[in-house]
Amino acid sequence: MLIRLERYYRGVEISPAAEDLVREARVARLATVDERGRPHLVPVCFVFADGVAYSVIDEKPKRVAPARLRRLRNVAANPYVQLLVDVYDEDWTRLVYVQLRGRASILEPGREQAAAVRSLRAKYPQYAAMALDEMPVLRIAVERAVVWGRRFSG
Repeated sequence: MLIRLERYYRGVEISPAAEDLVREARVARLATVDERGRPHLVPVCFVFADGVAYSVIDEKPKRVAPARLRRLRNVAANPYVQLLVDVYDEDWTRLVYVQLRGRASILEPGREQAAAVRSLRAKYPQYAAMALDEMPVLRIAVERAVVWGRRFSG
């Protein structure tokens, strides 16, 4: 059974199983592209609700200040991103993935940023002790979802 989520996915159909996979995933890969078209891929912690994914810039060790992170600079230069959630299995008939493609923006502290941080803290206990209230949050408004795998083909 497929459900139509036009409000969130602009008419793309995504099965409840694919949406559940995204909601329950502990990690995804975020792909961004800089102003010269060079790709950048990083694993991220995230939450997903109502067609929007959020990922906070947390306190895990970084080489540069949060505002200088390549993913944030890339989003500022080119807001089109992709979030990939996948499941690997040695039995290749069980391989699945969901690509969420959309436009990213950077949320500074405020109402939506605070709600995203609360949701992220609810999903990841490690965030409880981190000072995230003033950190930027990536907001990805999903415009297209691509699902692949037998689990999603009915």
